[in-house]
Amino acid sequence: MAKVLRCRDVGIDCDFEARGVNEDEILEKTREHARRIHGMEEIPAALAAKVLAAIHDE
Repeated sequence: MAKVLRCRDVGIDCDFEARGVNEDEILEKTREHARRIHGMEEIPAALAAKVLAAIHDE
């Protein structure tokens, strides 16, 4: 079953969605998106925890 994360799931006003087969794939896509679009060189620990908690089955 595929997993999904949306920026909106963590309170960010953005239409980005990351889909993948596991959390690692989602996290990699999310890191790249956060860097490229939101200018985050690193994801703060509190936001990373929200991201992990928000990844869910599609």
